[in-house]
Amino acid sequence: QVQLVESGGGLVQAGGSLRLSCAASGRTFSSYAMGWFRQAPGKEREFVAAISWGGGMTYYANTVKGRFTISRDNAKNTVYLQMNSLKPEDTAVYYCAAGRSTTLTTPRSYDYWGQGTQVTVSS
Repeated sequence: QVQLVESGGGLVQAGGSLRLSCAASGRTFSSYAMGWFRQAPGKEREFVAAISWGGGMTYYANTVKGRFTISRDNAKNTVYLQMNSLKPEDTAVYYCAAGRSTTLTTPRSYDYWGQGTQVTVSS
């Protein structure tokens, strides 16, 4: 069982930055790949970024590539999402998730989810 708690969301102007954190409970955090997804009102949950269990491989949606960076600290049981050059279209609730699948870009590949944190980017 893994419990995930996101933090770091908020209101920021376009062009600004935010850093999201996702703290995980449990001693098996390092055995899980981690992902970030987001969901805007009226839209489906979409993939943002993912990182392998050891941190050696990262994946990004084309919409955030070059602006967002995912990282993890297994000693702290935490995964991060650094978001730079934010745009109004990045506004959404951001969720972190943990899973052991090798396919990391779809929600169904993940077993555990956090409650989400709101990110709002004003124009």
